[in-house]
Amino acid sequence: MPDLKQRFPRGYRLFLAVFLTMSLLSLNFGCTVEPIETDLLLPVDFSNIPDGMVLAYHPTVKIQIRIQADPRLIEVMNMQTILYPADLYTDLEFDPAGDSNSIEPGDYMLPIDKTRIPMDPGIKILNINPSFLNVRLEKKITKRFKITVPYIGVPAQGYIALEPFCEPAFVDLTGAQSLINGIDQLKTKPIDLNGAGEKFKKNLPLDLENPQLYSSSHAMFTVTVPIQEQMVTKTLPDIPIRILNATSKVNIEPALITLEIKGPFQTLGNKTIVDQIYAFMDVKNLKTGVYARHAYINVPVDLIMTGATPQVFTVKIE
Repeated sequence: MPDLKQRFPRGYRLFLAVFLTMSLLSLNFGCTVEPIETDLLLPVDFSNIPDGMVLAYHPTVKIQIRIQADPRLIEVMNMQTILYPADLYTDLEFDPAGDSNSIEPGDYMLPIDKTRIPMDPGIKILNINPSFLNVRLEKKITKRFKITVPYIGVPAQGYIALEPFCEPAFVDLTGAQSLINGIDQLKTKPIDLNGAGEKFKKNLPLDLENPQLYSSSHAMFTVTVPIQEQMVTKTLPDIPIRILNATSKVNIEPALITLEIKGPFQTLGNKTIVDQIYAFMDVKNLKTGVYARHAYINVPVDLIMTGATPQVFTVKIE
């Protein structure tokens, strides 16, 4: 059974302060003033949820009461924050479904009890709307999820983002059974890649539609995003074949070669580096005649030749 503090939530604890303030003021009003009517909105304070349960649904967050009182009392009321205490354990304990040990998940209608509203005796409550609170209780469960991190935006030109690392990689999420079981994939808030050109880290929260309906074993997650330079392929057409160590006239057919080179985007975009790529053929010690030969390709470090056309050349030495 809940202790006295649980039985009397913070809405009740405001009562004494409000009551004493209004009582002291009423002693000083002196003359009689014609009472007036007005409406007040009271936030609903849901408390004392039964063990093992969670409040999954409650459409009413405020109740409206119409009161009649001395205008000076009403002025004081307007300066106070008054809550309506919805004590779920107490209300459901006396529900016709049974005692506190038999409270089951389900939808309930709890009547508004105006005696719980902390009002000065000089204030008359004329009407309460709504007269019932609709609530839904569900079993509270905990489930472990693997965290995924969605990307938005694009990295700097020539770079790609690899799969992120999330710390911790798993999280225990607690909430209403229907809500927890309805989650197929648990994600963090998206991480922005715009303009990224190197690895970076960022702390992110979970991306939950109604965060107040869940409790998580971790509030923030450290996400590391690996950024890698993109590998691209570039075609270099009509590269002339250089002849080395020729002692007589040499004719090569065809005289040009087309290369396909693969490497990092920035490297292949650097003209100085690309100009270091050339094709050559060494004819040293070859005598007069006709030969079928392959060309050799000079490729700078970090670049790879993935194709060459043609591959065989006719070499004529006179």
